[in-house]
Amino acid sequence: MRMKKLSVVGLLAAALAGNGLATEGGGGAYPNGAEGFMAGALPPPGVYFLDYMTYYTSDKFAGPEGDGVVPDFDLKAFANVFRLVYVTKEQVLGASYAMHAFLPIANVDVTVPSGSEDRWGVGDIILDPCILGWHTKNFHYTAGLDIYVPSGSYDATHLANASRGYWTLEPVLGATFLSDGGMDVSAKLMYDFNAENPDTDYRSGQEFHVDYSVAQRVGPVSLGVGGYYYQQTTKDTCDNATPPLSGKGRTVAVGPELKYDYKNMSLMLKYQFEMATENRPEGDKAWLTFLCAF
Repeated sequence: MRMKKLSVVGLLAAALAGNGLATEGGGGAYPNGAEGFMAGALPPPGVYFLDYMTYYTSDKFAGPEGDGVVPDFDLKAFANVFRLVYVTKEQVLGASYAMHAFLPIANVDVTVPSGSEDRWGVGDIILDPCILGWHTKNFHYTAGLDIYVPSGSYDATHLANASRGYWTLEPVLGATFLSDGGMDVSAKLMYDFNAENPDTDYRSGQEFHVDYSVAQRVGPVSLGVGGYYYQQTTKDTCDNATPPLSGKGRTVAVGPELKYDYKNMSLMLKYQFEMATENRPEGDKAWLTFLCAF
C-alpha cells in the first residue's frame, strides 16, 4: 500500500490515507456522534449557545477486512466546537424557522510510519441559514442543509490539518419521539456531497451517517444509549491514484450517555466505542456538551 499525505478532520479526527482506503484522510467533515438527545426537536424561539468538547483516540487504521493495516499508527484528537442557534418566531410551511453556525478549534497528534505531527488549528465554519422544525404532541422533525466552508487551517504539505480543504454539502433530517413517560428516541440522518480538494485533485466519495439515541428522563436526568452508523456510499476519485481507489469507509459506534438539565442549561456526557470498522480509523470517543438558552 502506497502511503500518501494525511488530512485531519477539524471537528474530530482522521488518519492516514492510502490507495484502497476510503475518503481523503480516512474521515468525513461531520464529527459522528455529536448529536443524540432530542436530535429531531427544535427548541422554542430564542438564542442558544452550545459548546461541544470531544476527545478521540485510535491506535488502529482498519483495512477492507477490518484488520489494522498501518503499522505503529496512533491518533489523538481534541476538538472544541462553538455553536450558535437562533430559532425565530416565524413559520415556514407550518414549521418553526431557525438558523445556526459552528466554529471548531482542534488539536491533532498523529503518528504514522512516515513521521508524526502535533498541531492546533481552526476548523471549517459550518453554516445553515434555513432549518425547519415541525412539532406534534409526541413527534418532532427537523430538516436543513449544512454547508461546510473550507475556511480553516489547511496545508497539503502537512501531516495534520484542522480543515478538510474542500466544500461539503450535507442535507440533514432529524426525528424525535418523546413519550408521555419521558422516553426519548431520536435520530439525525445526514448525507454528504463532497467537492474536489483543489490542492490535491482528490474527491472523497459520498457518505451516509446517522447519530442515534434512546434515553429515559427521570426528573432533571436523562440516561440512555447512543452512538452512530457511518457508511461511505460512492468511491473516491483521484486522477493521480494508481491503482484506482476502491475502498469505502464504514463504522458503527455505541455507548452510554447522560444529560442533566438545570434551569436554562443542560450538560451532556457521552462515551462511544467504534466497531465493525473498514477503511478508516477505529477508536473510542468521549463528549462533553454544554447548552445554554438565552
